[in-house]
Amino acid sequence: MKTKRSLILGFAFVVAAIQLSAKDYNASMFGAKSNGTTLNTNSIQKGIDYISENGGGRLVFYVGRYLTGTIYLKSNVTIHLEEGAILVGSVNPFDYEMNHNWTAMIFALDQQNIGITGKGVIDGQGFLVANNLVDMIHKGVVIDPLKYDRPSEVRRPQNIYFRGCRNIVIRDIMLKDPGSWNQQYDQCRNLVIDNITVDSKSYWNNDGVDIVDCDSVWVTNSYFDAADDGICLKSHDPNFLCQNVYIYNNTVRTSANGIKFGTMGRGGFRDIRIVNNLVFDTYRSAITFAAVDGGIVENILVDSLRSINTGNVIFLRIGERSGNKKGRISGVTISNVYAEVPATKPDAGYNYEGPVEDLPRNISPSAIVGMPDALIENITLKNIEIRYPGGGNPNYARVGLDELDKVPEMGASYPEFSMFKELPAWGFYIRHSKGITFENVRLICEKKDYRTAVVLDDVHNARFKELKVTEPGGKKSPVYSYKSTDVVIK
Repeated sequence: MKTKRSLILGFAFVVAAIQLSAKDYNASMFGAKSNGTTLNTNSIQKGIDYISENGGGRLVFYVGRYLTGTIYLKSNVTIHLEEGAILVGSVNPFDYEMNHNWTAMIFALDQQNIGITGKGVIDGQGFLVANNLVDMIHKGVVIDPLKYDRPSEVRRPQNIYFRGCRNIVIRDIMLKDPGSWNQQYDQCRNLVIDNITVDSKSYWNNDGVDIVDCDSVWVTNSYFDAADDGICLKSHDPNFLCQNVYIYNNTVRTSANGIKFGTMGRGGFRDIRIVNNLVFDTYRSAITFAAVDGGIVENILVDSLRSINTGNVIFLRIGERSGNKKGRISGVTISNVYAEVPATKPDAGYNYEGPVEDLPRNISPSAIVGMPDALIENITLKNIEIRYPGGGNPNYARVGLDELDKVPEMGASYPEFSMFKELPAWGFYIRHSKGITFENVRLICEKKDYRTAVVLDDVHNARFKELKVTEPGGKKSPVYSYKSTDVVIK
């Protein structure tokens, strides 16, 4: 794992790399119009090409609305949006190109020393372009299966898709209303995302940011409001890893997961620090680490996390979605966490809320769940306080402590905390794991719950030091152990 000092030095190096040649060119020099109606795709591309061919610099947009379709950012060029400048995506689906099986407003492919900066806005107009695409599909102009009554996410334009690029700075801008994922960085190296605002709630699959198989990434000081996962790390290629990632001082609101690894996770995730982040009003988990596509999750640190009004706090899962390719999770430390889980739906009011699943059911616990032949290993939880609503109703598909074998394995299923439906614990459910350490963990239940605070099922070498469980009228043991060995509670 990189030290904090090396991470900071790397951050500074990337920023400096794209500022070496900072000559400014006004976008209007190349014919770009700021009236919001003229399609500027060709003019903007002309400017980018000219600057790249002439030593590099910034293509500067001043106050106005600049309508565009697909453009390609080139080496040594920064798009700079002054305050009041809006780069507006066309609502005509035919104004966008597909490349590497994705559609986007701004592409960069195998480029270096590039950036998008300034206090302006990139507005994808995703709702309008997606609905225009639906209309074309219904008319037979475009062929698409309309799965879940929406066009394929690869046909809907992202605001940004960068692949195979080096030395990238995305800073200060607002990114809003994509047609699909908001911004995707695929197999990139030395990527800085700093002090940006993301409003990504215009349509389905609106992730805040997707980091795919990248090396040396900083996501810092930013705000994400997303209809799908907020900060999402993925691994599409089994020959690559998402690694050396620093996620610091961000605020995330989402109707899905706050900070998530996988899916997809074919190669995996290694050497990642997640420090001083806030997740709130979030339907699914504050943090989800999923190894369900054959890849690894190892050497991960989560420190200083606040999770407020979040449906679930911690979800770690090994599965086998991709045939018999089981993933691996090892070496995860989660420390200094304060969390509040509500009794009500935390993302109520979103245009695209998370699905109402399997109701009525009780509030799910945090979960660490491997497979019988693929145990989650070496997990440390330290200095953690989680407040649950309690009030569990035993009439909701009750699973008793004497029938834990009824909890399904569901190895091939999509990983979400609610996948097991009813669980026998209200605080933590841990299954198929070894090397579990709880140190100074406090679980608070606001109302009496019929379930046990912590349930262990096929757990080995577990240590509980200063586990504090608070529950009205609670007389039962805080930990129930089944088919487990070497469990020590101090």
